[in-house]
Amino acid sequence: MNDKVDENTEQESADADWGAALEEQAVAEAEDTASADDGDNFEKAEMQALEEDSSIDSDDINLNVIMEIPVTLSMEIGRTHISIRNLLQLNQGSVVELDRLAGEPMDVMVNGTLVAHGEVVVVNEKFGIRLTDIISPQERVKKLR
Repeated sequence: MNDKVDENTEQESADADWGAALEEQAVAEAEDTASADDGDNFEKAEMQALEEDSSIDSDDINLNVIMEIPVTLSMEIGRTHISIRNLLQLNQGSVVELDRLAGEPMDVMVNGTLVAHGEVVVVNEKFGIRLTDIISPQERVKKLR
């Protein structure tokens, strides 16, 4: 019997909580509606032109904070589009034609963003890349659009 009384008390408490929550929601919605009706009484804010902050000296910027952040550097030989049917038909010895000509510079990517072009070199029996062209920050921003 005690268990039934506890269950009834818990149920009544939960019902009271729901009732209070629904009442709060109704009050909030009423306030939102009232403020929406007053929406015609606002003024347009004027935007100020952004100017370069001359108070920040480039010598004051401490780049040491970011120097140890790891990034992924990758080289891209070329790309191609292929259907899944043709992809599934590939096997050992298959040749996939890429969109680059032999001897064309490779793309050097940092976290998927093009930062340079280069040519393949072999150093101590390992592949490497000699950078031939660094992409300017302005050109990188243009390619993001």
